[in-house]
Amino acid sequence: MNRIINLLVKTEENNQRIDVFINNKEKSLSRTRIKNLILKKNLKLNNQILISPSKKVSTGDQLSLEIPEPKLASLKPYKFKLDIIYEDKDIIIINKPAGIVIHPGAGNYDNTIVNALMNYCGGNLSNIGDELRPGIVHRIDKDTSGLIVIAKNNFAHENLSIQFNKHSIKRVYQLLIWGKLRPRTGTIKTLIKRSTKNRQLMEVGSTKGKIAITNYKTLEVFENNKTPTLSLVECKLETGRTHQIRVHMSYKGNNILGDKKYKKKFKKFKNIDSKLENLLLKLDRQFLHAKTLGFTHPLSGEKVEFSSFLPQELENILKMLRKLNK
Repeated sequence: MNRIINLLVKTEENNQRIDVFINNKEKSLSRTRIKNLILKKNLKLNNQILISPSKKVSTGDQLSLEIPEPKLASLKPYKFKLDIIYEDKDIIIINKPAGIVIHPGAGNYDNTIVNALMNYCGGNLSNIGDELRPGIVHRIDKDTSGLIVIAKNNFAHENLSIQFNKHSIKRVYQLLIWGKLRPRTGTIKTLIKRSTKNRQLMEVGSTKGKIAITNYKTLEVFENNKTPTLSLVECKLETGRTHQIRVHMSYKGNNILGDKKYKKKFKKFKNIDSKLENLLLKLDRQFLHAKTLGFTHPLSGEKVEFSSFLPQELENILKMLRKLNK
């Protein structure tokens, strides 16, 4: 059964964005979900359907927001062994390998993490988001490995979504980049928007885009006559924009090793160790790993934190670099 929320705008609430106004009134709904409900024509403003989340409200406005009954996902189960780090009745923490996408989309509706979850736990997932994304609160890229949290019920989903929107989730990544960052430790703060040249890419914007903040520190630098100059870096996200770390490293001129989309053309290496060269050329993913994930547990309210090791194919490259840099 659909739920209806009726709201009246008071004088002190005049001129707020309509999605912000509803979010302030209904704390259990994340702003992202409110925005999606508006875009799907579930909001009436003074008895007229409204599809603009940025519309400003006026004193005396009457709002009626309809929250539809969640749709049941009808997705094909995929027999894929999930690396589950932790599970309880509300959440699952998965260590995702590179090479698999999170949810179904154009060209791939069957071989995804969501399909694997359908095989693992059937319908025991949240269903308030897109029907192709049951349980999915956030994403990491196909060729990125590491930790993601899955919501097993709608309460957990809303609670985690609000934490992501407030940027209170701890997310730490490890990556290997070309060259050296200057300064070695710092914060990158820019706008990030969709690329004007390629809609599948993102880029730093000068006047348009969303604020993106990445804190980084250099952990190790590999530099000698047998190796190209590479740096192991740790990034802690304050925001979680699409491709944020990849865009920020490219912006600094230090692209991530193996990144096929945000890449520079490099000259053929001279005098590089042949075993290292083979490892670098064989890498069919970007050297980017979501190592740490921390948040407030949606049910218990306790702070929880999970960590994972680098996958073997990335660890092998580091071992070789350390050996050659002795």
